[in-house]
Amino acid sequence: MVPQGFAIALGCVRINYLDRPLTAEATGHQHQIPSSVTGPLSIEICAFSGAKIYPGKGKIYVRVDSRSFRFVNGKTESLFLQRKNPRKVHWTVLFRRMHKKGITEEVTKKRTRRTVKHQRAVVGASWEAIRAKRNQKPEVRAAARAAALREGKEKKKADEARKKSDKGKNAAARGQVKVSKQGAKGAKVAIANTSR
Repeated sequence: MVPQGFAIALGCVRINYLDRPLTAEATGHQHQIPSSVTGPLSIEICAFSGAKIYPGKGKIYVRVDSRSFRFVNGKTESLFLQRKNPRKVHWTVLFRRMHKKGITEEVTKKRTRRTVKHQRAVVGASWEAIRAKRNQKPEVRAAARAAALREGKEKKKADEARKKSDKGKNAAARGQVKVSKQGAKGAKVAIANTSR
């Protein structure tokens, strides 16, 4: 004999919860029902959707390996039996949690950072020196530029004069006969003609 609210199908047991908790009046018995049955019933969680299942609602699906699954309704049971992934079904708690839906956080005022200019010294120049250069008058700057140009020209002239004097010394050294590696080893030396 199968109790009311039970259904057997293909080796699996589907249990529909009764709509009201068991009491002496509901069962027709006059004796007292234990407090473990009539006590506060816990709220279950749906195995597929993650929704809350309140007492008197939902279904239990018991597999052949005696593992039981609780579902909030037939729709979730059907999707579970079709082996649908609850992470891909948009209305399930798992999907909503994964995609951060409906999370209400305390709105904190976003602090805006103000950019503040700090004057810093550069390597090789202190901040005072930089400030002094910046505050120079244009005439002083122009005079310094002209002096730098003059100094550069003088240096260039001195370099050219030095090169000319070096050229004279090199010319005297060039009068010597160059000996190649082969000449040093005893090969016949061809003397270059100096006149044309």
